[in-house]
Amino acid sequence: MFKKLPFILLILIATTLIINPFLPVEVKQYLYAISLSVKSLILLILPFVIFSLLFSTISSLSRGATNIIGLILLALCCSNFISTFLSHYVGAWIYNFDLTLITPKEASGLQPAFIFELPKLIANDKAMFAGIISALVLGRFKPNLTKLIATKLDWFASKILNSFAILVTLFVLGFLCKMQNDGIIQLIIRDYSKIFLVVISAQIGYLLFTYAALNLFNPRKTFNSIKNILPAALAGFTTMSSAAVMPLTIMGAEQNAKNKKLSKSVIPLTVNIHLVGDCIAIPIFAYAVLKSFGMPAPELMQYIIFVMYFVIAKFSVAAIPGGGIIVMLPILEGYLGFNGEMLSLITALYILFDPVITSANVLGNGMFAKLIDNLMGVSFKGVKASGALPQES
Repeated sequence: MFKKLPFILLILIATTLIINPFLPVEVKQYLYAISLSVKSLILLILPFVIFSLLFSTISSLSRGATNIIGLILLALCCSNFISTFLSHYVGAWIYNFDLTLITPKEASGLQPAFIFELPKLIANDKAMFAGIISALVLGRFKPNLTKLIATKLDWFASKILNSFAILVTLFVLGFLCKMQNDGIIQLIIRDYSKIFLVVISAQIGYLLFTYAALNLFNPRKTFNSIKNILPAALAGFTTMSSAAVMPLTIMGAEQNAKNKKLSKSVIPLTVNIHLVGDCIAIPIFAYAVLKSFGMPAPELMQYIIFVMYFVIAKFSVAAIPGGGIIVMLPILEGYLGFNGEMLSLITALYILFDPVITSANVLGNGMFAKLIDNLMGVSFKGVKASGALPQES
C-alpha cells in the first residue's frame, strides 16, 4: 500500500480538482468534516506514537543516547541556520524585482457539515520529553523491564504506522475540496505566480542538492530517497501539517536509513522544529514585502542576527496550519523593521503558500533523518560496535 501511495495521491488530487466544481456544497462539507475528524483522530494518537517510538529507540541506544540527542540538536540548528542564511541571496535577488503585492481578500471558506473533535490528552512536546526521560531513567535502574516495555511499545507504534496509509485518502480528500472551494489554488496561480515560482524553485533546488549530497550524487539513490518521502510530502500539501503526516514521514525515512530504529526517533524529535520550507520561504517573502513597502533591504550582519533569532524561534513553532509565521512576527518586527501592515501581508502570503511550504518541510525532515543516519555511520562506529546502538538485521 505504501509503495503505491504516491500514485494513489496523485490520482486523487487530479480527480478531485476535476470533479470538485461539479460537487454540491453539501457533499464538499461532509468530505471536509470527515477529513477534520480523521485529523483529530491522528492528533489524538500522535503523542502516544511519539512516546512509544522515542522510549523504544532511546532505551535501545543506551549509553550513546545523550551523545546522539546532542548530535541531532546541533545538526538541526545548523541545518535551519544554513537554509535560512542561503535564502538571503534569493531574497536579495527578489528585492530587485518590480513588486507591488496586494493583500489577498479573505475567502468565506468552506465550513464542515459537522464537527467531531477528540480531546488532545497530551502535547507532542511533552510526549517527546517524557519518552526520552523515562527511557533514560528506567533503563538505568530497570534494564530488563525497560526492554520488555520497549518491545511492547515498538509493536504498538508499528501497528499504528502500518495502518495509517489506509486513512490518508480520507484525510486528504476533504482538504483538497476546501482549498479549491476557497479559491486558494486559483489565487496562488493567478496573482502570486512570480513569487510562487521563486519560492518553489529555491526549495526544490536546495532539497535536490542536499538529497544528492547525502547520496554522494548518485542519481538512482537520490531519486529513490526522494520517492520514499514523496507520499508524506503530497499528504502534507493538502493537510498543511507536518505533524499530522508524521507517520508517513517515518515510514519513508525508514526506507532511506541503515539504522531504521534511529530514523523512527529523529522524525518525532524534529518534525515541528526542522522546517526547511519555512526557512526558505519566509525570508524570500520578507524581502518581497520590504520592496513592496519601499523599505531598505537588510545589511548582511543585520540579516545574520535575524537568522540567529529565527532559528531559536523555530523551537516554539505551533503544529498548526500557519503556525510557522505566527511565532516569527515579533522577529520580523524587531530585526527587519516590519510594521503592522507588512506583518499582515507576510502572514497572508505565508498562509496562501502553506501547502507548498509544508511539503518542503516534510521533504526536509526526510532529508534530515538521512543526514543523521549518515552522520551516525561516521561518528558513532565505536558506539555501535560496543553494542550501544541497535543492530539492524
